[in-house]
Amino acid sequence: MSNFSLKGKIALVTGASYGIGFAIASSMAEAGATIVFNDINNELIEKGLAAYKEKGIQAHGYVCDVTNEEQVNATVAQIEKEVGVIDILVNNAGIIKRIPMTEMSAKDFRQVIDIDLNGPFIVAKAVIPAMIKKGHGKIINICSMMSELGRETVSAYAAAKGGLKMLTRNIASEYGEYNIQCNGLGPGYIATPQTAPLREKQADGSRHPFDSFIIAKTPAARWGTPEDLAGPAVFLASDASNFVNGHILYVDGGILAYIGKQP
Repeated sequence: MSNFSLKGKIALVTGASYGIGFAIASSMAEAGATIVFNDINNELIEKGLAAYKEKGIQAHGYVCDVTNEEQVNATVAQIEKEVGVIDILVNNAGIIKRIPMTEMSAKDFRQVIDIDLNGPFIVAKAVIPAMIKKGHGKIINICSMMSELGRETVSAYAAAKGGLKMLTRNIASEYGEYNIQCNGLGPGYIATPQTAPLREKQADGSRHPFDSFIIAKTPAARWGTPEDLAGPAVFLASDASNFVNGHILYVDGGILAYIGKQP
């Protein structure tokens, strides 16, 4: 179906030199989009460019801190000049700090909120005016199951991702009339190099306790893969989702629908 095509579109995916952001950007490139990404330093940009090149993708990388409004505005202006007006924004850049709430400093809490919530606000604010002028735009905020659920040690992350869910709905509410769709994509537990230690077999051949916990909580009985996010991301970025706005699409194997097995 042609309305799933991203041909001729320019997609900015923040923090997409590796991991989930890289997988989402790669899937959009396969659908025809030109990929632009940023990261916090030149080393990560070079790493990302090499990874995209290996996949046959001609990406454009920019060093930019999403929490720095001046930097973001300058980078967006530079992208518009060098590549073109951004049609698709994926707010992917984020961090998590796993610290019990009573042991977490306000400084650490603020840092997580700054990157995971203020960052998407700053970048979205920078791209929306050109989207209004163009008469069309797609914004995808990478939410989380922690947009809906709490869990030990992630108070700042859950607060940020819950806020991002509501920022998503508010952007949809405020700019829907300009043919801008803002939706969230909420990955479940995804098998990436970062989560690999949590899936390693124990010395006795049994599953890692966290691995067992996730499998028991997931109706699909497996971890997700970065590829599981490809179709949903392309859908939310394409004309196929032009009447989908303010929605959070959870790609979690059914975790949020499931109360869990009776012990």
